[in-house]
Amino acid sequence: QVQLVESGGGLVQPGGSLRLSCAASGSIFSIYAMGWSRQAPGKQRELVATITSGGSTNYLDSVKGRFTISRDNAKNAVYLQMNSLKPEDTAVYYCKLSATARGPNYWGQGTQVTVSS
Repeated sequence: QVQLVESGGGLVQPGGSLRLSCAASGSIFSIYAMGWSRQAPGKQRELVATITSGGSTNYLDSVKGRFTISRDNAKNAVYLQMNSLKPEDTAVYYCKLSATARGPNYWGQGTQVTVSS
């Protein structure tokens, strides 16, 4: 059993910043990649950013240049620094852990990010 616990969400004004954190614990035998997805009301979940154990990153086009993903392999943790936030970034953000390139995948419970004036 793998548990993922997210923190750092909240309410922020447009143009502001937030930093999300996710810590993995439990029966972790391997980690291929960790990342963040988000789901806004009435929309499908979309992958925001991923980072492999080797440090390779990938971002959703709409967040490139504003969001930065990083990880601490020793702590089995992943972070998402979000700058220049926009109202359209409002969503529940979910942490994801991929044990291998073919899964299994594990998800956190989600943390709400609201960007509003």
